[in-house]
Amino acid sequence: MFKNLAADVLGLSDIGKIIEVKDFDKTDIDEYVFHEDNEKIFVIIKSKTDEYCFTNIAFIHLDGNIAVSKKKTLNRYLYKHHPISHVRVETAGTVDLDAELKFKVGEQAISIDIDKKQMEQIRDIYKALFTISEKCYDIKTNMSTLQNTHETVSKMFTLRELSEQVVLNLPDIINQTVQQVELHYNERRNEIRNYDFGAVFQRYIKW
Repeated sequence: MFKNLAADVLGLSDIGKIIEVKDFDKTDIDEYVFHEDNEKIFVIIKSKTDEYCFTNIAFIHLDGNIAVSKKKTLNRYLYKHHPISHVRVETAGTVDLDAELKFKVGEQAISIDIDKKQMEQIRDIYKALFTISEKCYDIKTNMSTLQNTHETVSKMFTLRELSEQVVLNLPDIINQTVQQVELHYNERRNEIRNYDFGAVFQRYIKW
């Protein structure tokens, strides 16, 4: 009991290490990345029981912290369904051997203990995740604005409430305008909902 308590106080319980790029393929979690679909790994953190992976499109957690079992659970969080938010770092105290990287993916709170000797890399990861969290917020805001604008414009053309015959007899210019409104909405939505954050990771992760 006292040994476990000392381990927790000193940060020895399950400290993660940031894996070098050349060793990505030696981890278990690498097998669950969709390399075939151009998913790219930027960060892997490995501890005694867990592996954490940040790719351009998802955060992946291979959870091995299951009592009396060697089984592991794979959790994949796509950024488009589970936006990154609440990113922060708790730096190591005087007797600590680790720093904590904390964030949320959707509603799931994540905390990763990482060797404080890798503080420079931890700061780089923090910058990337914080930037991604801001972009996720911007996407949500821009989508809300786009949706409200689209609904307002659509109310000007109540074609859905008219019979097919009436719609067919309307001037072509009106039908073409409606189609253009829908086309612009779909194009703009696809532009806004870009949850591939490879460029963000490339900007900050350079080791």
